[in-house]
Amino acid sequence: MNFIDLRSDTVTQPTENMRTAMVTSKVGDDVYKEDPTINKLERIAAELVGKEAALFVPSGTMGNLLAVMTHTQPGNEIILGANAHIFQYEVGGLAKIAGVQARTLDDSKGIFSAKDLKKSIREEDIHYPKTGLICLENTHNKAGGVAVPKTKIDEIAQIAKAENIPVHLDGARIFNAATELDIAIEELLAEVDTVMFCLSKGLSAPVGSILAGRSDFIERARKNRKMLGGGMRQAGFLAAAGLVAIEEMIERLKNDHQLAKKLARSINSKVVSLESVNSNFVILKVNQELYDTKELIEELAQQGIKISYFGPGLLRAVIHNDISNEDIDTVIDVFSKL
Repeated sequence: MNFIDLRSDTVTQPTENMRTAMVTSKVGDDVYKEDPTINKLERIAAELVGKEAALFVPSGTMGNLLAVMTHTQPGNEIILGANAHIFQYEVGGLAKIAGVQARTLDDSKGIFSAKDLKKSIREEDIHYPKTGLICLENTHNKAGGVAVPKTKIDEIAQIAKAENIPVHLDGARIFNAATELDIAIEELLAEVDTVMFCLSKGLSAPVGSILAGRSDFIERARKNRKMLGGGMRQAGFLAAAGLVAIEEMIERLKNDHQLAKKLARSINSKVVSLESVNSNFVILKVNQELYDTKELIEELAQQGIKISYFGPGLLRAVIHNDISNEDIDTVIDVFSKL
């Protein structure tokens, strides 16, 4: 059976242009900084997001961990959202490997408030850990793909600068955020110190992420990457797909957002109702009098649709490059017939 896979944009297949670029790419030893394709990707990526330098890493989780490790010292405290991907889904690496503790704030709407942040920054006291870093996320996964506006990010960044605390942004889907907000990516990121973004997910590369920031920061992060086992050799094959991703796949994200809105507008079923739609995420509320949520997921799979469990009574559909207008029509039809 050919499935319509709405579980995540992580399931995207590399494009034909990516496959060709991977086969024909020039490579070298990246630990020696001799891989020309990686060097090109890092240069272009840094320019794209308005930062001095960038580092190619195998995954977004490693990119975020490197940011925490490089910004902080063991024993520091970092401030981030209670629903942040770094806190919820990155296996406790910030504690086990970076050696920092987390202070979490309410980010159920995509970002915590400036008021809560001010109250949470540690004063100088012999009993307290030092606040070493503030982490944000955009788009915010657990908030349903919310694109956090620049004004909210800048408000947090201004407080951080006044306290001499760096700000890292988990921007796994930052290009979806910029698309949804209709803002230039470098403008959206102007006030954060570092950003991680994924070349996979909506940009459809098979693997890889970018960590970007000041040149001296990236050099320290490069050494930490080697410590974590992320110092790859002839990895230009992977970087070649990443180059295609940022050169060809950003503009088309508008189509994913349009299809998400089409799906949201057309949901008219006794089984599910629309909870929210943001960027390329559609969150659906299950009528639990008719279906147990996980039983509904199994029923949909039998009808050729894969969809994610997003909590009791909630489903998440994520639109991506491998989802067509016809696929959305099929999904709408299946829901209407359940």
